[in-house]
Amino acid sequence: MKQHGSSVPPEFEGKIDGGFLKKAQDYEIEKSGLDIIASLFGSVIFIVFIFGGLLNVYNSWIASLNLSFLVSGWLFFMLLSYGQEILSLPFSLYNTFKIENKYGFNTMTLKLWISDLFKSLLISTVLTSLLLFPAFWLIQASPNYWWFWVWCLVLAYGIFIMYISPYIIEPLFNKFAPVDDESLRQRIVTLTEKVGIHASKILKIDASKRSRHTNAYFTGIGRTKRIILYDTLLQEMNHDEILSVLAHEIGHWKKMHLLKIMAVAEVFSFVGLYLAFKLTQGDILLNLFRISTDTIFAKFIILAFVFGIIAFPLEPLVNFFIRRHEREADRASYDLAGDGASMVNALIKLSKENLANLYPHPLYVFLHYSHPPILERIRYIREFNRGKTV
Repeated sequence: MKQHGSSVPPEFEGKIDGGFLKKAQDYEIEKSGLDIIASLFGSVIFIVFIFGGLLNVYNSWIASLNLSFLVSGWLFFMLLSYGQEILSLPFSLYNTFKIENKYGFNTMTLKLWISDLFKSLLISTVLTSLLLFPAFWLIQASPNYWWFWVWCLVLAYGIFIMYISPYIIEPLFNKFAPVDDESLRQRIVTLTEKVGIHASKILKIDASKRSRHTNAYFTGIGRTKRIILYDTLLQEMNHDEILSVLAHEIGHWKKMHLLKIMAVAEVFSFVGLYLAFKLTQGDILLNLFRISTDTIFAKFIILAFVFGIIAFPLEPLVNFFIRRHEREADRASYDLAGDGASMVNALIKLSKENLANLYPHPLYVFLHYSHPPILERIRYIREFNRGKTV
């Protein structure tokens, strides 16, 4: 940003000025700084917990309660989940009421923030319990094949969440209403019908009560599919631009990106659970980390640490394929809507409204970005017209 951040790129000439670039840079620096601090803090806490003897103390305390295997496992992981949530609260508060407030994005009140927090904790407790109790029952009931049955459980659980989320979970946080612009609604229906998507509802969400950021997305699967438009998106963009954003999301659906990601995730989950089964059979993990009480719960925590290290180098590879999915969705969007100009205008507006970093470092993009940089996307879209200006 120091090298390039003061110059307005040609794609944004006449649409932004130096003041915007300075504000976007400041926003990026503050966000990144907080993310780095939060990440380091979380890593240090986890390392101290693993290597500082706290895991051994915590594991022994859970074992000393003499609870059943199912209840012990549930309590072990739920308390850790609550602890993680408590440790993240200061960073969430600072981000919402300091950074997001400073740059004009936050519209959430403290009362709403607290309400969301307790709702999230309640929902997390219920949903996590629905996964933990059956998982530990399978481990107890099938000591030699639990890894396979737990894999089946996790797969079924993920599909279950996708079905219930649009009707049970999401309405607990936001209000959904039909898009009242009949012209826009008809154009959306026509667009989705082109690719055989029959969304049960086309709705707008009151996202503006929490933030001024904009978005649109699909939710649900099968007959529960819904098209959701942020009210902020409806306010800031014209119909053509909204359709181009929506066409991008349809592009993901058409190219079956979600299905592909799920398939890859399930393969890794299958392998990971089998390795977890093999590694928890002996005492090597307990001896390496000096755990005095033999429980599979402590072994799982150690494996989470080890697998995290192993998976870290894979992040750039995963992001590479996700960025490719984004380019495919942009191409599919153009093929579907045939309107490169509106796609470009929508991206420019999204960049302005979200204070996007126009000059991310290529190495940082390679390591961490799940989307191509905005300038790269705009130039890619403009190539669709074979050199014609859009």
